[in-house]
Amino acid sequence: MRKWNVFIIEDDIQTAEINSTYITQMERFQVGGIATTITEAKKVLPVVNPDLILLDVYFPDGTGSEFLWEIRKEYRNTDVILVTAARETEHISNAIRGGAFDYILKPIIFNRFEETLLKYQQYKERMNDPQVENQHDVDNLFNRKKSSGSIRTVPDPPKGIDMITLESIHKAIETNDVRGYTAEEMAAEVGVTRTTARRYLEYLVSQKKISVELTYGGVGRPQRRYFAP
Repeated sequence: MRKWNVFIIEDDIQTAEINSTYITQMERFQVGGIATTITEAKKVLPVVNPDLILLDVYFPDGTGSEFLWEIRKEYRNTDVILVTAARETEHISNAIRGGAFDYILKPIIFNRFEETLLKYQQYKERMNDPQVENQHDVDNLFNRKKSSGSIRTVPDPPKGIDMITLESIHKAIETNDVRGYTAEEMAAEVGVTRTTARRYLEYLVSQKKISVELTYGGVGRPQRRYFAP
């Protein structure tokens, strides 16, 4: 099973170790190295050859914002996530323009960190496909950090819609937002009938929590496939 190699560039060794611990909890990721200065990172980077860099902004010998552009120039197949206490919009804007995958503020919340890495994993898997299948696939690649928000923001569901089942279905969609689900696949995923799964899925569509597309496969009628928006 392919594991994504992560290089941590962080001047606070304790924070670097915390980040490393978080990564080891992710099945498809591994820590390839840690650097505590920009100078050290430049020397080690060709050796580590990471898929992903976790990059702080403030260093005694430079800034991560400046180093991001060097990475983009020399290591085009390496992605970067800024992990920093820097709240200045200048740094955030620079990260966006520099193509950073995400920007996570310290102190890190593991759930937020995990969500980003899972999104990154899905993104890399999709980028390994020879081509996209539909517009949703393209939209997903260009808007890979988009989230529809908590299901608890929907109004009180109508009679026949159980909140626990609704949350389970919504979570499944959010977790697998690249491939999506048909009603039949969702029924098998959460252990309900196909009719029940479709009812819940269509309710989530009506609340704009998920989206739906007609997909055309082999012989037969097109299927309704549900995705995170």
